[in-house]
Amino acid sequence: MEKQKNVHNKIVCTDIGKTFIQKGTQQVHVLEKISLEVHDNEFLVILGPGQCGKSTLLRIIAGLETPTEGQAFLDGKLITGPGPDRGLVFQSYMLFAWRTVMGNVEMGPKLNGLPKKECREIAKHYIDLVGLQGFEKHYPHQLSGGMKQRVGIARAYANKPQVMLLDEPFGQLDAQTRLFMEKETERIWQTEKRTVVFVTNNIDEALILGDRIATMTGKLPGKMGPVYKVDFERPREPTDMEFLKLRHQITEASELVL
Repeated sequence: MEKQKNVHNKIVCTDIGKTFIQKGTQQVHVLEKISLEVHDNEFLVILGPGQCGKSTLLRIIAGLETPTEGQAFLDGKLITGPGPDRGLVFQSYMLFAWRTVMGNVEMGPKLNGLPKKECREIAKHYIDLVGLQGFEKHYPHQLSGGMKQRVGIARAYANKPQVMLLDEPFGQLDAQTRLFMEKETERIWQTEKRTVVFVTNNIDEALILGDRIATMTGKLPGKMGPVYKVDFERPREPTDMEFLKLRHQITEASELVL
């Protein structure tokens, strides 16, 4: 793991291993000796090919899976389960079909016992932040894929988490909408600074979004590959020379394709 001076590590994973038991006795070794640091308020991208265990690693950080080996910590405290300090956005939209945009986004504050007026104010703030003002009374079936995912992001932010965890959230979108959502995600992160861990198999997406890119090797069990610092200025364009240079470097060292 790389070390930097004067950097607070929000999340620390040490020697994480994960084995699933299938059909009673068959063992599937998914992760092996994964060690990773995520800095406070940084946008860290976990980049790897399909079926390399990157989503399982994210679920361990979320507290939805327990590692077979090793440990994961948030602010120095062992992660033992889910908590409101982590917001989750998955590839599937997972919205409440019977609730409006407003109803979906204000669900978290309501469950936290906040007064109705405060819940509405919080939800309105994040609906506006993700650019859905005017759609508060729409239901999920009335929204496009990109709009549904924006509702999911707003709903996660409305819980005021310290960390946002996004698992290939734009994988179901067409290329144009995906690029738009990447730019929107960057804008939202810069507006409301949080620690973000973002999983993807797309190199360009990783380069557009990440402060650092932690790569994982293909085929199970997943292992950590090189970690790349993306220190050129935002917003980033895939045609910039620095962008193309780092993309080539990652492509040459990984099993990913453009």
